[in-house]
Amino acid sequence: MAAAVHPRVVRVLPMSRSSITALATAVLHRPPQRQLHHALIPHGRSGRSSVSGVVATVFGATGFLGRYVEWNARNKDSIRRAVEHSNVVINLVGRDWETKNFDFEDVFVKIPQAIAQVSKEAGVEKLIHISHLNADIKSTSRYLRNKAVGEKEVRNAFPEAIIIKPSDIFGREDRYLNYFANMRCFGGIPLVSLGKKTVKQPVYVVDVSKGIVNAVKEPDARGKTFAFVGPNRYLLFDLVQYVFAMSHRPFLPYPLPRFAYQWIARLFEISPFEPWTTRDKVERVHITDMTLPHLPGLEDLGIQATPLELKAIEVLRRHRTYRWLSSEVDEVKPAKTVNF
Repeated sequence: MAAAVHPRVVRVLPMSRSSITALATAVLHRPPQRQLHHALIPHGRSGRSSVSGVVATVFGATGFLGRYVEWNARNKDSIRRAVEHSNVVINLVGRDWETKNFDFEDVFVKIPQAIAQVSKEAGVEKLIHISHLNADIKSTSRYLRNKAVGEKEVRNAFPEAIIIKPSDIFGREDRYLNYFANMRCFGGIPLVSLGKKTVKQPVYVVDVSKGIVNAVKEPDARGKTFAFVGPNRYLLFDLVQYVFAMSHRPFLPYPLPRFAYQWIARLFEISPFEPWTTRDKVERVHITDMTLPHLPGLEDLGIQATPLELKAIEVLRRHRTYRWLSSEVDEVKPAKTVNF
């Protein structure tokens, strides 16, 4: 028996020309749905051949932290292509000194702002932005002032962004412990006020990288700001003294007025080569690390901070002479710590 066909009559209501135009505009200009890349779908039985479902674009991956995407930092289309198939974006872009092509405002404000805006438009699920523990709009350091402005711009463009504020980072090939160890080339160790008015709390690079990974996995991390610091605080004097003890080099500190240190740093800045120091770095080195107990830290992401004394040898062995190359770590007394 043939099925009965019941035609349905649809009444078309009269519409004005302006209404038709508005409807067509809404349909034609609807935001395109983001295509789901196959890498975003978890699959496999674990191991290297499986896929976790996390696809991350890491900006600044060739830097010190980024080692543990070819792109144009000033071109939003380039950034857009880089994040097109990613559900996680990590911004590690940084620079220790300014150049004629990129100043601190470019590196720490404009580029992070562009990454945050494009990531938001592209539907990225998580954005992780690396700032600095001492970022402060009132800082005497231009580097740290721009870091603070960058945090604000990233938060405005991507409110759910995860901002990580590490203290000075140490590890192999760093520009922290190596910076102090290389001071021996000047026949002594110049420190403002002998480093006895500055407190530092450096953090291990592997702890920071693990913290970033765990922040990606942690669903409650969205929109939070984390402070990553090491477990111990040191007077700068004691920290540098430990660096030289571990290197088995003579420690010959001498006080240098800030204005004189700045003048010397200026000479390095005008060199055509990578500067050993700059006026801004002199400021940063002698700024006491903030304590931010109101912010979550490494322990909130399941990571126990590594003491400097356990890993400093990885950095400083290369500064030893042949005689002391294989000397044991426990032959060196740990650096004195402070609780302020």
